[in-house]
Amino acid sequence: MKKVTIIFILILTSVFVAQAQVKVHKDMRTANWNLIGLRYEKQVEPLKWVSIFPPELLALNNKVIELPGYIYPTKVGSKFSEFLLSIVPIESCPFCGTGDIPSMVEVKMATPLPFTEKPIKIKGKFVINNSGDNRSEFFLLGATQVR
Repeated sequence: MKKVTIIFILILTSVFVAQAQVKVHKDMRTANWNLIGLRYEKQVEPLKWVSIFPPELLALNNKVIELPGYIYPTKVGSKFSEFLLSIVPIESCPFCGTGDIPSMVEVKMATPLPFTEKPIKIKGKFVINNSGDNRSEFFLLGATQVR
């Protein structure tokens, strides 16, 4: 009887904890973010991995697309012409999530944009860097803010 009571209390507690969790940010997923999320890594030899870009994702290469997201500054300042864009806000850890969070996109703006913690929407030329170098894998070039 004692085991049943303990199990019941644990189940009841987990139900209340699950209900108490709040959504921390607005979901920024769009069709374009979902395509970016298709990128995966494949081991080609011991200790060597490469990124794989499925055909659906490669179809976006060199096309002008829109992406909503949050600014991640890469330098100190209040206005930025270069930053990273993520679907999770800066208060959250974009590296600590599960596999459903797409890579960040490196953005090069046409004109500097003031920092904001609120989500933004930008449009620019999407470029996939599949050279295997240490730069970002995704760029949005000549980007402008969409209002």
